[in-house]
Amino acid sequence: MAKQTVVLIPGDGIGPEVSRAARQVIDAAGVSFDWIEMPAGEGAIKEHGTTLPDITIHALEQHKIGLKGPVGTPIAGGFKSVNVQLRKRMDLYAAVRPVRTMPNIKTRYDNVDLVIFRENTEGLYSGIENEVAPGVVMSMKVATEKACDRIARYAFRYANRRQRKKVSVFHKANIMKLTDGLFLKCARRVWEEEYPNIIYEELIIDNACMQLVKDPTRFDVLLMENLYGDLMSDLCAGLVGGLGVVPGANIGEACSVFEAVHGTAPDLAGKDMANPLACIMSGVMMLNFLWDTRHDQASKNAAEKIKAAYNTVLSEGLHLTRDLGGTAGTKEFTDAIIEKLK
Repeated sequence: MAKQTVVLIPGDGIGPEVSRAARQVIDAAGVSFDWIEMPAGEGAIKEHGTTLPDITIHALEQHKIGLKGPVGTPIAGGFKSVNVQLRKRMDLYAAVRPVRTMPNIKTRYDNVDLVIFRENTEGLYSGIENEVAPGVVMSMKVATEKACDRIARYAFRYANRRQRKKVSVFHKANIMKLTDGLFLKCARRVWEEEYPNIIYEELIIDNACMQLVKDPTRFDVLLMENLYGDLMSDLCAGLVGGLGVVPGANIGEACSVFEAVHGTAPDLAGKDMANPLACIMSGVMMLNFLWDTRHDQASKNAAEKIKAAYNTVLSEGLHLTRDLGGTAGTKEFTDAIIEKLK
């Protein structure tokens, strides 16, 4: 099998540190990749004049797999979100966020094990906004049958393959009867025609939030449109210890990008204080994806080894970063995982 090339996008702030840690761990696990670094984010503007250079897009088109650190996005002004641009240009239609209780990470809940599927290309994130009159602005929510259908199919296919028992669709179709109504229509059709073996339910989004904080263990696979998926991903991360212990993937037909979903934390950049676990876990998702799509046994073996290694490091509690209650720096935490791989 040809050697896999992975496009590494370090990103901004702590991005270069956590993405470097993920690369080191993956290399130490025995899988052999060719890595090429490509720019994106605020740091790319000075050299390339844009936050998402064409060379990065072309590299992803050619090699089809990317691992990305966090990139910054200004609030209420400035440049457009790099993440949203990347998802649209590469048609990365499925955002996948596994959320599970981690060893030795104390939270209010035990035995949380969810996977969130978020439609990643349209909804309010289509970015169709205009000023209708002075002091009056409008944002348009877009839903297409194609996008609603394919994210539903991806979620149900994943649930069936991974032997998940239930899919819960979060919506606001009682108010947004056309857009969210179309999303429900597509999800119901996929369930009824192809996956009747899976338990199916629909919850209005506000009720779903209440149910999640009451008892997240009643949920399994969560399926929703773009904005709800963005909000629920962070809410669910809070159930298990925060964004530092949750990975993410953006899946498309021609390309997939795996990423740490936390922020750039510029105040920690270069200080050996960042927690690289989310980026390492995203690397594990990438390895599992290569097993699923290419049947690459080396990737599967490496994913299992890395997961066992970071679970052991967390369980022992001797080399935890500050956000996890320890005193270890980025390098110490990374080295502890690599040591468990030997």
